[in-house]
Amino acid sequence: MRPYELMVLIDPEVDERSVQQSLDKFLSVITNDGGTVDKVDIWGRRRLSYDIKKKNEAIYAVVNFTSEPATAQELDRQLSLNETILRTKIIRPEDQKVSAK
Repeated sequence: MRPYELMVLIDPEVDERSVQQSLDKFLSVITNDGGTVDKVDIWGRRRLSYDIKKKNEAIYAVVNFTSEPATAQELDRQLSLNETILRTKIIRPEDQKVSAK
């Protein structure tokens, strides 16, 4: 199990009140495979530095979770298939990485 951080940019036409429910639907992939969702932080609507799919705003959400690498890859795949998701980025937090010396 490894810690991950996911940033999701959601289409601004989606109702902000339904963002949590739609994220929970995707995050069930993590809990079904034995991982844990540690924190979901919805930042709200923000202006993009450049247009993505002809949109200049997006709803930002940051999710901290722990899972196997294959589960994180499956989550990213499912998010990329959804049309309301503009962009995703999954990283391993710097303070959790093990340095190879």
